[in-house]
Amino acid sequence: MKYQMPHGFVPIFGMILTRLWLPLGAFLPIMAVSCSSTVSSRKAAASAPASSAKGSQTGQSSYPEFIADPLEPVNRGIWAANQGLAIGVLLPTARAYRAVVPQPARRSIRNFTRNIAYPGRLLNNALQGRWSGAGDESLRFLCNTTVGIGGFFDVASRWNLPKSDADFGQTFSRWGWQSNNFVMLPFLGPSDPSHAIGILCDKAAEPWTYFYPYSLVSPGTVYNDLSDRMEETVRFIRSETDSYAGVKYAWTYSSKDEAPDWTSTGPKDLSTLQTMGATLLQPKDPEFLRHGHDMCVHLPSTGRDMKFNCWIQPRSSPLVYIAPGLGSHRQSSQSLFVAESLYQNGFSVVTTTGTFHPEFMERASTAALPGYPPTDCNDLLVELTEIDRTLEKKYPGRFGKKAFLGVSMGGFQSLYLAAREKQELPGLLRFDRYVAIDTPVDLQGCDERLDRYYKAPLGWPADQRQARVNNSIHKAAKLLTLPPSPSRPAPFEAIESQYLVALSFRLTLRDTIYSSQSRQNMGILRSPLSTWRREASYHEIMDYSFSDYFNKFAAPYFRSKGIGTSQFIRELDLRTYQTSLRAQQKVRVVINRNDFLLEPRDIAWLESTLPSSRLKIFPEGGHMGNLASPPVQEALMGALSGLK
Repeated sequence: MKYQMPHGFVPIFGMILTRLWLPLGAFLPIMAVSCSSTVSSRKAAASAPASSAKGSQTGQSSYPEFIADPLEPVNRGIWAANQGLAIGVLLPTARAYRAVVPQPARRSIRNFTRNIAYPGRLLNNALQGRWSGAGDESLRFLCNTTVGIGGFFDVASRWNLPKSDADFGQTFSRWGWQSNNFVMLPFLGPSDPSHAIGILCDKAAEPWTYFYPYSLVSPGTVYNDLSDRMEETVRFIRSETDSYAGVKYAWTYSSKDEAPDWTSTGPKDLSTLQTMGATLLQPKDPEFLRHGHDMCVHLPSTGRDMKFNCWIQPRSSPLVYIAPGLGSHRQSSQSLFVAESLYQNGFSVVTTTGTFHPEFMERASTAALPGYPPTDCNDLLVELTEIDRTLEKKYPGRFGKKAFLGVSMGGFQSLYLAAREKQELPGLLRFDRYVAIDTPVDLQGCDERLDRYYKAPLGWPADQRQARVNNSIHKAAKLLTLPPSPSRPAPFEAIESQYLVALSFRLTLRDTIYSSQSRQNMGILRSPLSTWRREASYHEIMDYSFSDYFNKFAAPYFRSKGIGTSQFIRELDLRTYQTSLRAQQKVRVVINRNDFLLEPRDIAWLESTLPSSRLKIFPEGGHMGNLASPPVQEALMGALSGLK
């Protein structure tokens, strides 16, 4: 079957939208009050990244190379200050600004900003010998300044006149200045030496810089641009386990000016390609998160506070608790997408953080590390019980029946709780419906497949492997700069798409191991665990597979708690609870037949365990790749039917 790129598809490392990458414009100009360079002009050539880790321990495929970071402790400190400024100052002021200045006016200001920066683009196009680019920009400036009334209206784009962005950072790169080191700038965000000096030169090239009050034009217009991105920027900061690493990884490949090698001659893997479509899962309303409440509860099991998000209907309605996928946050794009869909269909909704995310591990987990379903699910149920008590007290009489809806790993936990409902301790929350979306069946089998996919690049010649891994990441990043095309052929062959999807899961595992060992070091890692210098430990941890996590971390820890390996393995497979699941009338399951986390025997088991009235199987979609499609949305609402 021919794969077609869905409209607006942004396959950034498959599921890595919230793990490794956000569009650069979402976080690049944090407090860019003195920088007038546009995001697009920063896509200049960066040096070949210098930081990498090979699969030295287990023979696994190469870790992508990222830009070297010898100043990591200093850079992390600056990024922490930038984050505080973004959350404490820019976010509230940006909200006030947007409330006063309507979107059409903000767009006109953006148009004006670009138009008046024409002299710098003209100069840098000329310095690079891009004479056609200089001509294009001159024609655009003429059209927008005259017909566009001083540049407030971008008539040149309506007339399809091409842009040719250029700045000094790009010029320095084209002249051969290869910056090998990452730099985090105060207020300005990620950069490298050539781009950092380029910013100063760009500022000097602006004629109005030297004349007050015209010198206020640049920071004012940049703030205008930034105001529309602050919600997404802060959500990224809050939901990402290590936003600094994500910013650095993104800079490495987005700052490249040269094109990747788009060659894709190998066979395609439809399942992982469709899985990448999960990056489309975004709430339709960019303000949806703000419409809800950010609350917390005190957990008696750990003695700590745990946050959650909720959206409450004004009238009595069913209440749905959403458990996300492996390592996902309560404010992740996928969680917000599902929450918005349910809320628009009349449900009150709560989003929680996944049990493998450090927020849950450090605040709600009673174990040193996650992975044993009885402990993870009990800790999750304790959290949900406290949330339910808090909401019932705050909104008395507002809620009807209650459902637990899990996606991916959350789906496994939904079925697990349903199967063990009668065994749970008295006083804990019970649900009227358990819904599992794209649930795995055998977690150990999933680990083996993810490890196999991560090793997929071993199918390439050894002398080409690292370069092709890097090129796969480069292709994913470069697709952001291309206009959407529903008919563009998939640029990834099977090895690439399998590796990119597995990499997203491996990054979650990295954060899980780092967080757990930082709190209770089992003495397995050789590298020191430092908050401010993580590169060495990250490289070592990336060598550990999911099987390694089970054999070297999880199983030994739980053996020390009296849980044998055979018992541990039984709890990783839902087949252990076939009888109780078959009898549990509250269960509903929605899956895809080509989900790479499901073996044919897993699907056959689900079909033999659940009647068709409680099991909906779609032929395609990969893992969560079709969650936004109307048929799946209809099935999701059908799984909750009867609660109202």
